[in-house]
Amino acid sequence: MKLSYRLLAFMMALVWCIAASAAPMPKEKEKEHEGKNVDSGSFGVFQNGHRVGTETFSIYQTANGSVIQSEFKTENAPTTDVQTSEMQLTAAGDIRRYEWKELSPERAESLVLPNESFLNQKWSTGPQEKEHEQPYLLPASTSILDDYFFVHREVLAWKFLGTACKQEKGLVQCPLKQRAQFGTLNPHQHSSAPLSAEFLGREKVSLKSGQQDLLKLELKNDAGTWQLWLDDQFKVMRMSIVGENTEVVRD
Repeated sequence: MKLSYRLLAFMMALVWCIAASAAPMPKEKEKEHEGKNVDSGSFGVFQNGHRVGTETFSIYQTANGSVIQSEFKTENAPTTDVQTSEMQLTAAGDIRRYEWKELSPERAESLVLPNESFLNQKWSTGPQEKEHEQPYLLPASTSILDDYFFVHREVLAWKFLGTACKQEKGLVQCPLKQRAQFGTLNPHQHSSAPLSAEFLGREKVSLKSGQQDLLKLELKNDAGTWQLWLDDQFKVMRMSIVGENTEVVRD
């Protein structure tokens, strides 16, 4: 599949893993909304055709790399679950900081930081609860795929396209069935796992705005198989879990 030079420039601006290098950055938080917004919106989460949650997200390019902010809320449930996350990446796509908070119905928080050659997570399940800590023998280049935050899969899709696609004569070419392997961390589950990503070509998909011709990717690990459909600006329009009645659609 070939993409125009204009889209190549767009992808080069978004996919941090193709940067040549990045100087070490301090671990303090970025200023809120610092930088250029490259994607924002919301995903509706549907199970068996019923909306059960909404994720509202923003992705910014900053002088130091990028910031991905997200809020997830349950819908049509006896209690409203509200969670937020903020992921900071270097210009090379490595983890600088990942923070998660549960605001309702309980209060809990988690923080992942790089520590020399590995990642370290600290978390507590309540204001009065003891803080826990767990190191992971994982590099800062590990991709975070946390529960409830589907925008993390868009970020991983960008990383995959940046490594799988090549520039030839001013065009971006993505070989069909191109695959790549990534290491991932799920902070909610306190677990890591390898993941394979594969480019499956293009497919016509029916969306609210009508039928669109979209790029199709597949992400697979031991926890299951996700299929993603992206438009020509590399924005995820739809996701689904193979074999389950769960679908995530951009509003």
